[in-house]
Amino acid sequence: MSAIAQVLKAQGHMVSGSDRNFDKHITTDVFSKLATQGIAIHLQNGSGINENTDYVIVSTAIEEDNPDIKKARALNKAILKRAALLAEMFNPRYGIAIGGTNGKTTVSCMVGYILDSAGLSPTIIVGGCIKNYAHDAFLGNAKAGTSNIISIEADESDGSIIYYTPRVSVITNISKDHKTIEEVSKMFLVLSQNTKDTLIINADCPYLKKVDFNHKKVLTYGLCNPAAALSANNIVYQPFQSRFAVDGHPFQINLPGSYNVSNALAAIAVARSLHIPDVTTSVALGQFKGVQRRMDLIGEVNGIKVIDDYAHNPEKIMAAITAVKRGCKRAIAVFQPHGYGPTNFMREELINAFVRVLSPEDILFMPEIFYAGGTTRRNVSSSDIIMRVKESGKNALFVEDRQDIISAVKTCARPGDAILVMGARDNTLTEFSHNILHVLQNAN
Repeated sequence: MSAIAQVLKAQGHMVSGSDRNFDKHITTDVFSKLATQGIAIHLQNGSGINENTDYVIVSTAIEEDNPDIKKARALNKAILKRAALLAEMFNPRYGIAIGGTNGKTTVSCMVGYILDSAGLSPTIIVGGCIKNYAHDAFLGNAKAGTSNIISIEADESDGSIIYYTPRVSVITNISKDHKTIEEVSKMFLVLSQNTKDTLIINADCPYLKKVDFNHKKVLTYGLCNPAAALSANNIVYQPFQSRFAVDGHPFQINLPGSYNVSNALAAIAVARSLHIPDVTTSVALGQFKGVQRRMDLIGEVNGIKVIDDYAHNPEKIMAAITAVKRGCKRAIAVFQPHGYGPTNFMREELINAFVRVLSPEDILFMPEIFYAGGTTRRNVSSSDIIMRVKESGKNALFVEDRQDIISAVKTCARPGDAILVMGARDNTLTEFSHNILHVLQNAN
């Protein structure tokens, strides 16, 4: 929502908005940056909507009884879903859509930065904040370009991905997240049918292999599949850097883990589809600083690293913990599930993910499930997941109040550990990660 707002503002529109977190005085830095750009922020009580309002744009998280919705209806104002507006902005232009259950944020950020570095001046609308762009008044999740190219992160969680008609699209993978694999597969099939030029697919994903895309121009990439058109070799993994070669050309990214090499391959494939030379792409990827809350190193004290990551579904959790463990002796994972519905939907998969990826010496802490507001059934608890993980022999602890985890981590952390904070939707997790680092710094 904030990315779309910033692009519309840069294009000359008058833009304002509301957010539950603003009402709660949470993540004030986000709102202050938007205000600096001239985007007014209102309480979510209907006060931001008046006779001069042309459109009210809402995310799928907004309920019908929301005060802003009630005010818009009372004034007979047009209400559009976020995805419908983004489709209107995207479809008439040379659109590049990045989709997939995992990795789409990092890939879309890489692609936007590569295109910008190549001088193509794209409009960029993504779900994460590109560190290269995040400074002063800018969040880093949007950039209004001057060309006809627009590159977006296309979301499947609310089904909106089917509205886009891209020239180039990427599907990174399929896994159970907000929807079943069958539901997600159908949406990606529609995306492929809507793609006018090049369809880029991860050849390593077993579920993508089962979908009959039947597209006229498919470009595949992969780490494990020898049939992939684009692959990486001579891979060297380091704690926060990866090096590899593609068709003999060297690349380096300042990100750890095989999944980020795979993400980079997807971005390289997009660059090649736009005839950007590999040398230009290589320079851009080497300068790419990463995405906030995606394997974000908050700091290190006494050989203990504190890392902040958005991982929230089973595949992301396993990838993040695996990547972290390449550069540490022991992982101390702090995972905050988001939403009672999603947690209950993925309960078994989450349990299996932790059982598979955690070593006997690793530690898992879980606070209670993050509740963002709205109507929901509280039919699951983090303690249910912890109990099952603990039964498998893993070192897993349920700590209801998240703040109590900080002192527990301080007590058990030792040199060589990596403390990995994971969770989605809750921007205060970054502040929480900084608080852990601060406590460790003051321990001596």
